[in-house]
Amino acid sequence: MYKGKTNRSDAPTRQKKSSDKFRSSKVEHSEKPRRERPAKTSGKPYAPEHGERKYPYKKRAAKPAPALKPESDEVRLNKFIANSGVCSRREADTYIQTGLVTVNGKIVTELGTKVAPGDDVRFNGERLKGEQKVYLVMNKPKNYVTTMSDPHATQTVMDLITKEKCPERVFPVGRLDKATTGVLLFTNDGPLAEKLMHPSYETRKIYQVDLDKNLKGSDFNAILEGIKLEDGEIHADSLSYLDDDRSKVGIEIHSGRNRIVRRIFEHLGYKVRKLDRVYFAGLTKKNLKRGQWRFLTKEEVNFLMMGGER
Repeated sequence: MYKGKTNRSDAPTRQKKSSDKFRSSKVEHSEKPRRERPAKTSGKPYAPEHGERKYPYKKRAAKPAPALKPESDEVRLNKFIANSGVCSRREADTYIQTGLVTVNGKIVTELGTKVAPGDDVRFNGERLKGEQKVYLVMNKPKNYVTTMSDPHATQTVMDLITKEKCPERVFPVGRLDKATTGVLLFTNDGPLAEKLMHPSYETRKIYQVDLDKNLKGSDFNAILEGIKLEDGEIHADSLSYLDDDRSKVGIEIHSGRNRIVRRIFEHLGYKVRKLDRVYFAGLTKKNLKRGQWRFLTKEEVNFLMMGGER
């Protein structure tokens, strides 16, 4: 490397970098005048400046939106049979495999087969018709198990729904434990039931809780702020006292965890003497005595379809 003075005539000169001219220029980059592209008269190829693209960008043509597939009215054969009130889906699969089901005059044994609304579906020679969707609300009494069938239970909520008044095969949406009373929804609309029970939907529920002693103010605040249970943290959406001695409270919660309300108070050292659900997804037990049920009105069904009140 040369170590002489820089003003000597034989000293090597440093070549300027392309970036130096931008550093030394007093004109801001954004204010720098745009260079005009020369006309192609010399026949020489155009040499772009530093940082300039040699070939201009071409605007890509927008891709056409994919065509939406029309929704099909077809349903699985086992679901069609179950909706007709003959049996469950699992039992329907067995009947299909044994050759007891025909579609448009042909025996079908392949599981997963789909049928259209106009198809002639027969079970043991008898034509089946898909059930219409029904929705009903019950004021569940105590000592009834929320299940379709239980060999160990003496009474289930299905025992309260007579075939004469409701010939369709409905099922309860969610669960209330044996000792809990109150609002319980029944339907044969599977997609709606799945939506109401999915955690992301956050279905609104309100319970009246009768405790064995007064609820302390510190525990009241803890329930609102959140407490840790064995399956994760939980908090109430709303909480209020219902009497002067503070042993009865109203709690609003959207979680669908098993026995969640009882577990909240038991975790804090309280015993729940009575638990009554008074509100579920916009439905109440108004004018329904314990054990009674009724069909939902068209307005109530539309309310649930549109999302209900969360």
